[in-house]
Amino acid sequence: MNKQLESKQSSIFVSNMVESAIRIGLLFMLIVWTYDIVKPFIIPVLWGAIIAVALMPITMKLEGMLGGKRGLAATILALLGVAILIVPIVVVSGSLYDGGVALTAMLQEGSVTIPRPTQRIADIPLIGDKLFEVWNLFATNLEHAVARFLPEIKAGASTIAGWLGSSLATIIMFMISLLIAAGFMAHSDSMASAVRAVSIRVVGQHGEEWASLTAATVRSVLLGVVGVAFIQSVLIGAVMFVFAVPAAAGITLIVFIFAIAQLPALLVVLPVILYMYSAEDSTTATIFTVLVLVAALSENILKPMLMGRGVSIPMPVILIGAIGGMISAGIIGLFLGAVVLAIWYELFITWVKMSPQEEEAANEADETPAVQSDSD
Repeated sequence: MNKQLESKQSSIFVSNMVESAIRIGLLFMLIVWTYDIVKPFIIPVLWGAIIAVALMPITMKLEGMLGGKRGLAATILALLGVAILIVPIVVVSGSLYDGGVALTAMLQEGSVTIPRPTQRIADIPLIGDKLFEVWNLFATNLEHAVARFLPEIKAGASTIAGWLGSSLATIIMFMISLLIAAGFMAHSDSMASAVRAVSIRVVGQHGEEWASLTAATVRSVLLGVVGVAFIQSVLIGAVMFVFAVPAAAGITLIVFIFAIAQLPALLVVLPVILYMYSAEDSTTATIFTVLVLVAALSENILKPMLMGRGVSIPMPVILIGAIGGMISAGIIGLFLGAVVLAIWYELFITWVKMSPQEEEAANEADETPAVQSDSD
């Protein structure tokens, strides 16, 4: 009798195990297929949500000015953002095109002239002698220099071409994200209610508090990282355009990328300063140096003003997020990675600071409705 009971129980266990495995397998397949379908939209939707959270205070102010028309306010902000993206593209493209045409004409005429390096270049520690040698070779015998460094030039040109293609794709992604953000902002009330409900369901009693913390972190990082990077690159770019620095638009873009990645703008500015001292007179180069250094160091004033609003994110967190995001998702990852990692950092720190008593009370509060519903 016992053997028959054990055999029956074993058969039921195997049957339940097989049925559970089939259900889990089907659910896993459904999740994988769903992920493949939504994968192209994850980054633009996520970035659109981040932009919507950051711009929501401005949208509400604009809504009041427009007589309560939130949809119109969101649309205006989205179109303004698209215009802000398009105008620099036109300027940079025009600058690159004009530079390419001028360089092609000079190569065809054989009139390319590169200023010789000064002794100050050779006096630079570690790299001065090598830099002086290479620079002097290009200045005195361009054809021989090009032939000598042809593999490096081809590799650099290929890298730049790939980078330009990636930049164009990123800009298009930004435009799509802005339109998605407009939709989020236009329906912000229902979206906020849904986020609060999901947060409370997932986290528990502190869900709404964590959702508010996430929104504050998004605004802080976008203002303190992206905002500062934009202002800093505009200031440096303005100085370079005023002093007619070659390839000023491209250098400004590099400064912006470095600033997003939390790398010092001086890494980009110092070579330009060396060029100005070799190509211009001392007075012009000194004035340029003072102005561009002030612009490069402006982040030390801007960050405390824009980032110190409720949350304080350590720079290593931003740096790892920006670099990791760029590696995984391209240029847009510079923005997205910093924001996402900052959110996780703030949530983790908040969770660590919670006392065991608070966590136990939260768990009991989450379980109370279920117990009451069972008793009913």
